[in-house]
Amino acid sequence: MTDKTPTDIRISVETRYLPEQSSPEQDHYAFAYQITIENHGPETAQLLNRHWIITDAEGCVQEVQGPGVVGEQPVLQPGQRFRYSSGSVLPTPVGSMHGSYEWVTADGESFESPIPAFRLAVATVFH
Repeated sequence: MTDKTPTDIRISVETRYLPEQSSPEQDHYAFAYQITIENHGPETAQLLNRHWIITDAEGCVQEVQGPGVVGEQPVLQPGQRFRYSSGSVLPTPVGSMHGSYEWVTADGESFESPIPAFRLAVATVFH
């Protein structure tokens, strides 16, 4: 990995609580999130791996690592974007996620782009 980012990858997130897939009485809270990844840099890059850190309201941390996202390792040329949806289940009605994506440029240079922290929360819960 290198400290410099050879391309400008921007990541945005939208979240929502899924009451129909949740069972609060069993401490089971389901959330969906939609990630938009945009390549604002001058180089083509391929997303190789993901690393998520998921924290619930009690401070319990779960890490998820693996190849690609939703079964894909998208290649983004300058100006392109990739959007996908996924989800997470927490034992509490509030939590957060953050992490990083590992990329490689067309010339073989590896770099990471941070995934900014975002909140998972049932709309009626304030924390």
